[in-house]
Amino acid sequence: MSNFKSIIERLRTLDTERRNLLLEIEELKKMADSRADALESEVSMLKEEVKSLRLLLGADEPEPDPVQKKKSLRK
Repeated sequence: MSNFKSIIERLRTLDTERRNLLLEIEELKKMADSRADALESEVSMLKEEVKSLRLLLGADEPEPDPVQKKKSLRK
């Protein structure tokens, strides 16, 4: 009977730990999503700043995106 009780207690402990880990995973996912949103916003603001500075410096045509530049060189 003692063995049965220890198994039940172990199962309860593991179930509690599982629930706690699932909650922690959800929190971490929310934090990651929030950080991604913040970075996306920052990148957008930096792109706008680059565009404004180019206009201010008289560069009417913005320089092509480096990724696009690489693609055109491959053709």
